[in-house]
Amino acid sequence: MTDRRGPTPVEPTRRADARLNRERLVAAARDVFAASGPGASLNEIARRAGVGPGTLYRHFPHRSALLAAVLADRIETLGAHAERLLASEDADDALARWLRAFLAHARVNQGMGGALLVDSPDASLGFDCHRRILDMAAGLLDRAQRHGTVRADLSADDLLQLVIGIALTTAHTERVEQPELLLDLVLDAAHAAPRR
Repeated sequence: MTDRRGPTPVEPTRRADARLNRERLVAAARDVFAASGPGASLNEIARRAGVGPGTLYRHFPHRSALLAAVLADRIETLGAHAERLLASEDADDALARWLRAFLAHARVNQGMGGALLVDSPDASLGFDCHRRILDMAAGLLDRAQRHGTVRADLSADDLLQLVIGIALTTAHTERVEQPELLLDLVLDAAHAAPRR
């Protein structure tokens, strides 16, 4: 006589545990890479995630795979933030808040992107991260321009280049307020009438 009860619930539990371990590893790596850079100890990441090194390597067979997962996670978080801000009332405030989040993203992740390209030039995030970020900026900028408060001759690409420039030039500054000050100047210029 055959047992018709079906498969045991062990397999779904294993899948849920594996998914949870992966999420823990990405969260721990996000924090450790932010604090110590892309060359941070993988053993420390595993320890903070509450798993063994073997579990880390089962999910991420090499450092570049983990770097790519963390970078993709951060870009997805930035995208979700843009979506929430697009639904907010104040288009200017939404643009400013997203640019502040993007500046923080660029400052934290500038070493990760470079490390990923050096470690694994063919690494893929599964999407074009530049295009995704450009689309986020374009949506928020276009909305502010339609409200008539941001100069019409400003492009999303120009705005991103300015913010990336701030991130790069203030990477090692001792003046902790400098990145925000420079971003405020960019925002002031974005609202100013273009010169003839």
